[in-house]
Amino acid sequence: MNMRAATAAIATAVHPVSLRINTYLINLDRAELRRFRMERLLSEIGIGFERVAAVDGVGISLPRRDFDGQSYLRRHGRTPNPFEIGCYLSHVECARRFLAGNGEFALILEDDLDFDDDFAEVLAAALDHHASWDILRLSTVNSGRKHRVEPLTASRSLAIALTREKGSGAYLINRKAAGWIADRLVPMRLPYDLAFDLEFDEGLQACFVDPVPVSQRADRHSQIQAGLSTYRLGRRRPWSVLPYRAAAEMRRFAARFVRLAALRMRGWKEEPAAAGSLSKR
Repeated sequence: MNMRAATAAIATAVHPVSLRINTYLINLDRAELRRFRMERLLSEIGIGFERVAAVDGVGISLPRRDFDGQSYLRRHGRTPNPFEIGCYLSHVECARRFLAGNGEFALILEDDLDFDDDFAEVLAAALDHHASWDILRLSTVNSGRKHRVEPLTASRSLAIALTREKGSGAYLINRKAAGWIADRLVPMRLPYDLAFDLEFDEGLQACFVDPVPVSQRADRHSQIQAGLSTYRLGRRRPWSVLPYRAAAEMRRFAARFVRLAALRMRGWKEEPAAAGSLSKR
C-alpha cells in the first residue's frame, strides 16, 4: 500500500490546539514505517506537523564544528556515538526552523511515541499555563519523582523534577527556549536529553506534565542504544566526569528546589485569597 495514500485516507478534523503550535516530527528518511505510524497517530488526534528529516548518523564524520569532542569526553566520558550526534543535531534543526517563523510555541516529537487519549487536551491546558514554563516535558524514560505545583487538567498537573531526567521524545518550547537550543547548545558537548536538562543554567523554567501523556517506547532497534558498550571507556574514563556530574546535580537540585518552594508558597497564598473571595459572594 502507498503510505502517502493511506495517510491521506485518514480524514480527521484539525484540532484547534494544532493551530496554536508549530509541530515538528523528527524522522529518518529510511524509517518509513515509523513515519507512517506517527502520521496516523497525529492525524487521529488532529495535529498537523512538519516532518524534519533526521540527521543520519551513518553519514556523520568527525571532526565537525558543531561537535566539541574534547568537552564531550570530559563531561560524558564516552567516545562519540554518530547516531547520538545525529539525534542532537536533529533537535537543534527543529529549534532553528521554529525560530525562522513567527510561531509562539513549538512541539518537538521523535518518532517512537504513543499518546494518551487526552493529549490534545493537555496541550491546550499547557498553553493556558504558558507563563509557568519555557520548556514543558511531555515524556521521560526515568521514573524519578515529580513534585506537583499547579493543576493542569482534571487528572494532570505541572510538576518539577529535582533530579536528572533522560529522554527527549516529546516536549513543548517557547521562543526563548528555542533560542537557547539553537545557539547556546551548539556545539554539542553532551547527549541531547542531558544537555537540555540543564536549562536552569540559563535561567529558563522547565516543567513536566505529571503523569506524562506521552510514552517514549524503548525501541530495541534504536541505533543510539544499540552497541552502547562500544562507546563506553570504563576505567579509562576521564577523571573529570564525576566532578562535572556531581556539580550539575547540585546546581539542578538547588535551582529547581528554590523554584519549587516559591511556587508552593504562591499556591498557599492564593488558596486563602480564593476562599475569601468565595465567602463574600
